[in-house]
Formats: sequence, C-alpha cells, structure tokens
Amino acid sequence: MDTFLAIASKRDTRGYADVPLADDVRRRILDAGRLSGSSRNSQRWQFVVPSGEAQQQLADAVYAPTNVRTAALVVAIVGDASSFDVGRCAQNMMLAAWNDGIVSCPNGIRDPEAAAEICGAGVKTILSFGHPARPRDPERRGADEWSARARRRALGELVREL
Repeated sequence: MDTFLAIASKRDTRGYADVPLADDVRRRILDAGRLSGSSRNSQRWQFVVPSGEAQQQLADAVYAPTNVRTAALVVAIVGDASSFDVGRCAQNMMLAAWNDGIVSCPNGIRDPEAAAEICGAGVKTILSFGHPARPRDPERRGADEWSARARRRALGELVREL
C-alpha cells in the first residue's frame, strides 16, 4: 500500500473479528516498533505482549476494556522512552498493521499501577490489533479523497509560514 494512502485511510478501529493474526503479520507489527527512531537511538522500550489471563487482566486497566479483551494482539509499550519516541513507535506499529489489513487502536490507561503490575514495568501505552469486524478496503478511494473525508482541521488552519 502507498504510504500516504495508508496514513490517509487509517482510522482507529475498535471492532475486531475473532480471527488470530498470522505469525508473520504479528512479527512485522512488532518489528515495525523495533525499527522506530528514538532519541539518540536509545530504544528505551520493551514490548510486552499479554495473552490469556494476562490480556484479560490488562483489559481492566484501560478505559475501554473490550478493545483489549477482543484483540488478536495486544502490545504494551513499557520502559523509559519519551512520549515522543513512544508515539513514533506506536504509529509505526499501527501503520505496519494497516498495511497488512489489520486494524488497531491506542488505548488510554485508566489504572497505570495495575497495568505496571501486570506488565512488570511502567506502561506508556497499550495498543490493540485485530482483523476488522467489518471489512475495510483502503484502496476503494484515493489518498486525497480519504484526506478530504477525514474529520480533521484544514491544513490551512494548521500551517503558518514565516
């Protein structure tokens, strides 16, 4: 998929089909995080992948537990990385997933202490991934049309040239 089309068509999606991820897709998602740039290439993160009971317990630590309970893959980014680096890492993972037709959503952490206890370290963010419950075809529109349909402020409102 074209990179700009992936960016323009990706939407946070919380409805997952009950279908496991292929091992190679799972590995690419995690590797996309590993390949993310970080300040001074410090890579001050680890990726915790809960399953079974740990995944169900971690679901209780987020604001929308169903996102985590029903996901085929959950990734908690832990460690001392800056929020900027964590954001870069998370976006890499979500775009790599979308390239393979996998939808995703970042999840707000309601109970950071519980999340840290489950994951064994302070949790920066929790990402959920899965096959979409409703089929999504990013190529049914061009990137410009996806961009025009996005509920985002106009580019002219965001850019100031000096």
